[in-house]
Amino acid sequence: MAGPRHGGGGRERREKQDKFQTFSRPKVKATKASADGVQYVDYKDTETLRKLVSGNGKILTRKRTGVNAMDQRMVAQAVKRARFMALLPYVSAAF
Repeated sequence: MAGPRHGGGGRERREKQDKFQTFSRPKVKATKASADGVQYVDYKDTETLRKLVSGNGKILTRKRTGVNAMDQRMVAQAVKRARFMALLPYVSAAF
């Protein structure tokens, strides 16, 4: 007997072929290249950094932003610098 604890009444079961759920990443271009060819993240570019921060003010994960590990560390440092310089808020202003 299939009750609410066991998947709910007469509903059809999902196929097992959809085993892994795909996640579409926004692929935000976070890094810039200097004249020397060095990659960096500019802490003064607040429009790009806002895309890399959640609504609550948390830095988004690599899975969500689509950047590699080295770029994610640069993003975290740039967000922290922008917060310290009062270019980005530490938390959102939810009233």
